[in-house]
Amino acid sequence: MKLKPLQIGNLTIDMPVMLAPMAGYTDMAMRTLCLQCGSGLVMTEVISTQAIKYNSKRTFQMLKTGADEHPIGAHIYGHDPETMAMAAGIIEELGKYDFIDINCGCPVRKLATKGNGVALMKSPELIREIVSSVSSAVSLPVTVKTRIGISPDTKNISEVAQAVEEGGGKAIFIHARFASNRHNGYADWETLREIKKERNIPIIGNGGVNTANDVEAMIKSTNVDGVMIGRAALGNPWIFDEINCFFEKKIYNRCSHTEWRAVIMKHLMMTIALKEKELNCQKGDLSAEEAAVKSFRGHFSYYISGLAGNLHIRRNMQKLKTLQDVGTAADYVIEREKRKNSNDY
Repeated sequence: MKLKPLQIGNLTIDMPVMLAPMAGYTDMAMRTLCLQCGSGLVMTEVISTQAIKYNSKRTFQMLKTGADEHPIGAHIYGHDPETMAMAAGIIEELGKYDFIDINCGCPVRKLATKGNGVALMKSPELIREIVSSVSSAVSLPVTVKTRIGISPDTKNISEVAQAVEEGGGKAIFIHARFASNRHNGYADWETLREIKKERNIPIIGNGGVNTANDVEAMIKSTNVDGVMIGRAALGNPWIFDEINCFFEKKIYNRCSHTEWRAVIMKHLMMTIALKEKELNCQKGDLSAEEAAVKSFRGHFSYYISGLAGNLHIRRNMQKLKTLQDVGTAADYVIEREKRKNSNDY
């Protein structure tokens, strides 16, 4: 099976397998690593259009991108068409983004209770108006990320997808689960297949994809135009390299312990650099290094998941405060892995 390039408006994505936006995870550091490993595109963490309207320094810091960070989409949320169109125009003027993605799928309570995120699925007409307003305000392609419904008794992805296309949306990223299920349980690929048949714009599937075999299975069973990977990429940016090798029929060589450690430290050092810039925008009690390590603990938990000694590190995660602490913890895991492997023989 050969993967076909994905066309989103005037934007061509050569590799149609990509990183999903994830709040608290897909900052510039992770996005850069995943692009280097072969992700077809990346998106920012979810960005408040209200915060852009009021010129939030922290929000504009979140909108900063790396020099080689392309293709990249600004992943925005809100519920007022005028505000969202205005914010999208400001983002386009930054000259750093390749497309604008509208969040209509985040189930987090603090967003949904204010009419944002997945709450928009209650009103396909409002989604159509938002997509139309944003599309009219920018020359960049406009896309939507959503779910198949809020809950099983309110499944309306067909109506939502129609509204997106009629509003001028150039692609839809669909997480094949209900918001009520968050990231758990059955991913309904059959619904992806149905929506793909109904719509003329590209449909990108998300949910239940953890391996290269899953990518192939989703495309074959649903005919979607692309696949989005979220949690399976946490602590594993190499998944995109593995998928590329799978479809190009090349041998994938897993990284050595030394390479694994080097990527972790590179990821953390990029995070420290980001925190140094953030601290210039706001006051904080922690140093850039301490703030970076604190936010990196979640990533580190994924990096060590399933490896020998990971439970000990997890129990003592709060003690990690410096770059050296993380390096020492990584060395501990490596040593335990070596012992485990030597005992297998």
